[in-house]
Amino acid sequence: MKNIFDNIDLSKIGELLSYSPGHPLMFNSGLFLFLFLIFIIIYRALYRYNPGRMIFVILFSLYFYYKSSGVYVLCLLSVAISDYCIGLILGQVRNTAARKWCVATSAIINMGMLCYFKYTTLIVDTINSFISKPIELWDIALPIGISFFTFRSLSYIIDIYRGKLQPTTNPLEYLFFLSFFPPLVAGPVVRAIDLLPQIRRRPVVTSQMFAEGLFLIMTGVFKKVVISDYISINFVDRIFDAPALYTGLENLLGIYGYTLQIYCDFSGYSDMAIGIALLLGFRFPINFDSPYKSASITEFWRRWHITLSSWLRDYLYISLGGNRVPLWRNYFNLFITMVIGGLWHGASWLFVLWGAWHGIMLVLHKIYRKLFSVQEHSGVKAHLLHIINIIITFNIVAVGWVFFRADSLSTVGEMATQIFTQFHPEVLGQLVDGYRYVILAMIVGYLLHYTPHKWSLALQKILEKTPFAVKVIIFSLFIYIVLQLRSSQVVPFIYLQF
Repeated sequence: MKNIFDNIDLSKIGELLSYSPGHPLMFNSGLFLFLFLIFIIIYRALYRYNPGRMIFVILFSLYFYYKSSGVYVLCLLSVAISDYCIGLILGQVRNTAARKWCVATSAIINMGMLCYFKYTTLIVDTINSFISKPIELWDIALPIGISFFTFRSLSYIIDIYRGKLQPTTNPLEYLFFLSFFPPLVAGPVVRAIDLLPQIRRRPVVTSQMFAEGLFLIMTGVFKKVVISDYISINFVDRIFDAPALYTGLENLLGIYGYTLQIYCDFSGYSDMAIGIALLLGFRFPINFDSPYKSASITEFWRRWHITLSSWLRDYLYISLGGNRVPLWRNYFNLFITMVIGGLWHGASWLFVLWGAWHGIMLVLHKIYRKLFSVQEHSGVKAHLLHIINIIITFNIVAVGWVFFRADSLSTVGEMATQIFTQFHPEVLGQLVDGYRYVILAMIVGYLLHYTPHKWSLALQKILEKTPFAVKVIIFSLFIYIVLQLRSSQVVPFIYLQF
């Protein structure tokens, strides 16, 4: 026994458990699986002791964030403390001006912190491009998930101001809400109005919730590790890194590959976050609803990143006047909401262009529906028109993803040039032969995306009816198979940078 312990290198264990820049604790890592197994055992042991369970979850969540952002866990704590106090004040005052000042203070703190960490470099670089003597700037690290937890905290204050929510008087409840680890760094954007009532009651995990959670975790891991990471490393990254070296056909497939990659990456994270929360007795709102089945760009934004798009609608679009204003102003509100939504994703003018692209497409769709009465069709004609609309919408979205993924406008230009002047469809056979497994992964990914939702519900029902031991065996076999299929390197989630 002594020899076994002598072989354990405690310094390496300490390095593994401490913060390492560029190596956040991710759901698809072996370390998280190991820590989560320990977490769930202690969590279940504290099931009947609500304060102890709440404190334990908070501590684990803060550690989870520390592993992602190190000392910037203090940013999360400062937001929690400030908005908890502002919420208490807002719940007491009745003067309209004072209430507005409370909301403004929260907005200044949250958006000021977000803007400093996320946009200072972009602002300074933009200014430097217009002046002869550049402004020198120190390195500013971006705390992971800051866009998510600032939006969640701000929505808490706004909901209190609007009378939709009573402020919590328990600081632990608020810290639990803001730091709860499943949605902390990459969503969904869970609101206090949905989560706080669940925090206050004893969590119950029904057999249906357990099966659904396990199924979502497995589908999320499959999307991320088997589909997204594989096509990213072996094809998509190569195309976007040097589009001029590839034919237009390869560039087009690279765009379609990234369109699948970002969906599998982000929805995979959301599936895992929602699934983990279900295993703990908490239910989050759906975040993706087969978005590439959309027959219009408006429908796409009802299906893609639902918690963020609904946040932008409820707290930005409606605050700007929504559709309660003249028609031109309504179109402007829609456009500017999407531009800000694009900027939210990252400090780059390409993200702004991505948001503007979607804003223009949404406005054009509204104008089209207003100018041309949409006739109802039935039978084969209706089905055919629906498929055509899905294809058109898919390609509109895919074009937008080029701005989202590209490193520069020159990359966008090179890809467009290759597609329109150097397409070379005759290389298709060579392409399929050279990238057969990438093509197979893309076909599998798209086929799974377009399968009827009732099929996944049927699989969940089957999983629900199996004994617990069988569920464990199925999950263990699944993890083993994924380990055999995954890429050699662990690829961070795309949305960790937002």
